[in-house]
Amino acid sequence: MDFTTLLIHGGQDPDEPYGDLSLPLHTASTFAQADPARPGRFDYARSGNPTRQAVETHIAALEGGERGLAFASGMAAITSVLLLFSPGDHIVAGRDLYGGAYRVLTTVFARWGLETTFVDTTDPDALDKAIGPRTKAVYIESPSNPLLTVTDLGAVAALAKARGVLAIIDNTFMTPFLQRPLAHGFDIALHSATKFLGGHSDLVAGLAVTADADLGRRLYAVQNACGAVLGPQDCWLLARGMRTLAVRLAAEQQTARQLATWLAARPEVARVHYPGLPDHPGHAIQARQADGPGAVLSFELAHAQAAATFMRAMRLPKVAVSLGGVESILSHPAAMSHAAMPPAERAARGITDALVRLSVGLESAADLQEDLDRALRAAADAA
Repeated sequence: MDFTTLLIHGGQDPDEPYGDLSLPLHTASTFAQADPARPGRFDYARSGNPTRQAVETHIAALEGGERGLAFASGMAAITSVLLLFSPGDHIVAGRDLYGGAYRVLTTVFARWGLETTFVDTTDPDALDKAIGPRTKAVYIESPSNPLLTVTDLGAVAALAKARGVLAIIDNTFMTPFLQRPLAHGFDIALHSATKFLGGHSDLVAGLAVTADADLGRRLYAVQNACGAVLGPQDCWLLARGMRTLAVRLAAEQQTARQLATWLAARPEVARVHYPGLPDHPGHAIQARQADGPGAVLSFELAHAQAAATFMRAMRLPKVAVSLGGVESILSHPAAMSHAAMPPAERAARGITDALVRLSVGLESAADLQEDLDRALRAAADAA
């Protein structure tokens, strides 16, 4: 099936015996067993739930993987994947990584004995040199959060395979509508489904998809043992949101392209980070490995005060943590998504106090541009 058809029908056959076209919501915490000696498909909701199973089947189909798993949050999905490894293991991670992932790697898992080396994954030589005898995985984002750097997925997957390590990617910004990393050779794709997949800023959820069935069984064992599962109500909301992903993200991406081009020409803007712009360092790679640049962009103003004034002056996009909703969302990475990263580490990565991230929603492009224009002028006047 075409991807847009798969969004509607994948994992969501009409329910028996009533033929519901809407995914049924199963709120049971436990299930009666006809034969105590031979439990059925569902016994206790931590181990499995019909509504959750439908979402997990759906995301596996969309990513082209063997096993999908739904978690209580994006960080729960990330943490569960990291629990596949053991104390003394080593992973190589992208230096331009979501702040929450950086925090859990450098605090919880560092204390636990999992070592992490952060490298520029756009540099194949640096990535290769960072892989050592104890390395078990390479973990990247592409495009990354918040600087939208683009990593060559095929090159990373090939290197990981050659060195005998897992290739893991956070695919939140792209979703499988725009990018399917497992087709490029990745072993695990992760999502904060809170974002574009849910799409309405009304749930918190995480997803993981494995390319290999055995790896899926291992990750399910972690999920079942630790219990950070997605509840049935949020599964239902997520299933509903995923069905409209294509039309939402296509429209948001079209507006993002327009706004990025317009912002790049503004004198108040020092730099725009968006892989849809021809001068973006990863533009050609993004065009080759994905079906678009996405609906998230970031840009730098003259200084921190200009960024603060700009965000206060905006009316339509709301300043908030998160992204991927039907409404446009502005964030200040240094104080929000990457606040857990020490200032020196942020500075080394180019995440300055003058950086603003914009997740483009479904508002009129003209209205958003007018709002941006007014706020940029206010920031310039206040300088």
